[in-house]
Amino acid sequence: MDKRELAEFLRRRRETLRPRDVGLVEGPRRRTQGLRREEVAQLAGMSTDYYARLEQQRAPQPSVQITTALARALRLTLDERDHLFVLIGHNAPARFHRSEHVSPTLMRVLDRLDDSPALVQSDLLDTLAMNPLAVALLGDQARHTGLASSGYYRWFMDPAERLVYPEEVHEHHGRAHAARLRAALTAGSDTPRAARILAELQDHSPEFVRMWKLQEVAQRYDDCKTILHPELGRIDVDAQLLFTENRAQTLVVLTTRPGTESHSKLELLAVMGHQQLTP
Repeated sequence: MDKRELAEFLRRRRETLRPRDVGLVEGPRRRTQGLRREEVAQLAGMSTDYYARLEQQRAPQPSVQITTALARALRLTLDERDHLFVLIGHNAPARFHRSEHVSPTLMRVLDRLDDSPALVQSDLLDTLAMNPLAVALLGDQARHTGLASSGYYRWFMDPAERLVYPEEVHEHHGRAHAARLRAALTAGSDTPRAARILAELQDHSPEFVRMWKLQEVAQRYDDCKTILHPELGRIDVDAQLLFTENRAQTLVVLTTRPGTESHSKLELLAVMGHQQLTP
């Protein structure tokens, strides 16, 4: 690990960012050039003391998980991310397979969305990033690991995954997931992982096997969804999508129609967040 070069690189990248670049409020009396150390630490999910020691050349080697979090917090490009991994002493993640490094372009848009639920997903339906309103609406979908990171896998293997949708659309969603997995299997960003998901589902989910035999294939999302919130009930949303150039990642923005009950519920959720809404 090159502590001197790492410290300089982190400091320079931090100084090039403004709070508005990462969705933070920039006060009128702000004197700091770029982000503060505590702001980077907050974005990366680490302690301010640990991040400060990295810039002071006093910290031990960060793990791969921390390195990934730093790259995301500093909104690094793929070239910059790879350089960070080399400085820290890790092999950089492969570029053309599944990556937890969210597209900087999508992250910039996500950072500016505070009045609509929004999340970034891979083509295997891994949730890579969520804004607070999306977490309040859907729960933390980015917490899963292994094959369970894929929404396709969880739909057929974890009954809790279906609680967010009305029962009458379960068949439709299941077929859509099977169709999109088929597309990812042949033209996705990580076809070996797609094949592992397929094998597991074929071995353990008769429902998936039935839908897979339909030979349906698709890459599109549903245009409209009904979300079942545990306390607010049904919320009808429209999904707006923004893709990366290679379609490996998608920013999903969920909106409601003004003047509807769903719109009012989403406004209430934005105010209350994770607080208990009912006694």
